[in-house]
Amino acid sequence: MRATPTAVTAVTVLLLLTACGGENGGDGAKDDAKQESGACSIATVNVEVGPASEAPAAGDTGEVPVDLVNQGPACVLDGFPEASLAAAGSEPVELAPTDGATAQKLTLPEGGSASFTITYVRGPEGAGRSLDAKNLEVGLPGDSATREFPWSYGPVANQGEGESTGTVAADATVSAFQRAGD
Repeated sequence: MRATPTAVTAVTVLLLLTACGGENGGDGAKDDAKQESGACSIATVNVEVGPASEAPAAGDTGEVPVDLVNQGPACVLDGFPEASLAAAGSEPVELAPTDGATAQKLTLPEGGSASFTITYVRGPEGAGRSLDAKNLEVGLPGDSATREFPWSYGPVANQGEGESTGTVAADATVSAFQRAGD
């Protein structure tokens, strides 16, 4: 009689594993790994801007580091950081990737860190040829949410075709993500 309860228990366990999808479906480990390796969310990543190597005068170049620390489960940064600058009451101006930069796919474990750098050319004060930036907006690839930070590094020069067309094209770029803290 002891063989029957053991057989029933084994069959029950197999049926439960099959109903849940075992390790390939349902809430199995492979699904959990897919969730953990999904795009990083600005909601679970701590973002710190600066301190910067500020451009002291018009025409000088400055660099603003942006540090990220993942506070949630493992996630992926796949592509370039999303960054834009905005003057008071105006639409944000998206920053292009730095010339020659190559995006890389980084997996951030919980507590893992990465960084990127915004490089900008300081513009003349109040000359109309500069973006009088007041806010920096930061987003992560694969996440539509953003976080806003004050921009205290002076006006950003207008570049190239933006001057002739009257549109604002900020002379600022964003680097690729780099692993930090190794």
